[in-house]
Amino acid sequence: MNAQAQAAAPARNFPIGAPILEVKNISLRFRGVKAITDTSFNVLQHEIRAIIGPNGAGKSSLLNCINGIYKPQEGTIAFKGKVMDKLSPNIVAQFGISRTFQNLALFKRMSVLDNILVGRKLHMNANFLSVALQLPEAMQEERENRQKCEEIVEFLEISDIRDTPVGKLPYGLQKKVELGRALATDAEVLLLDAPMAGMNVEEKRDMCRFILKVNDELGTTMVLIEHDMGVVMDISDNVVVLDYGKVIGDGPPDEVRNNQDVIDAYLGVAHD
Repeated sequence: MNAQAQAAAPARNFPIGAPILEVKNISLRFRGVKAITDTSFNVLQHEIRAIIGPNGAGKSSLLNCINGIYKPQEGTIAFKGKVMDKLSPNIVAQFGISRTFQNLALFKRMSVLDNILVGRKLHMNANFLSVALQLPEAMQEERENRQKCEEIVEFLEISDIRDTPVGKLPYGLQKKVELGRALATDAEVLLLDAPMAGMNVEEKRDMCRFILKVNDELGTTMVLIEHDMGVVMDISDNVVVLDYGKVIGDGPPDEVRNNQDVIDAYLGVAHD
């Protein structure tokens, strides 16, 4: 980690129960068009926070602000109490915030295990020459990173396809591999952009199980965009609702479900 990154790095000793991620009054514009307007919410350690809203509400743009792809014109984003100001996605990932995307970005000809190994790049210190010469330090680092990825493969219950090229797998399994690659970064916060988009009912059920498993057993905090309201209500601790880039609801699932502004803008009708 370079000197700039070290100076900006969040403190390791973080108070239990404090918000791990704080979004304060974020506004984002593209050539005068407002994508996000004065948006604020907090994410607590170990919670699953869902972001919902109609298409074009600014959900993916918000995740892009959190992980450094976009730079908001106003507002701040703090991770573990430290403002993440104008940092690249690579530095944000080094701090402990990783991201998956709605469209798969896997290497289709590479195996499941090798795709997950890509997530360990942040933890690789050996340079090209030391790897090429197979120096002991480089070989030890490679063994440790491979062992970490083998553990992730086992955790996700995909050992039987570890050597299969990703392009030969069904869509649901490819999404699980993408989750595995994000886990390989050792992130404290995972940003999941529509992790169940395009899945059938069985695949969604399986992905929900593993999202909860990652949250429960690894203690990973999650912020996810999801369009299936049944999924949101089942697995989320809290929900923030966006409409035209503004927050119109924020709270536990039952509270959001009964929020009239949310009903009018997104859910359509109230359910008993």
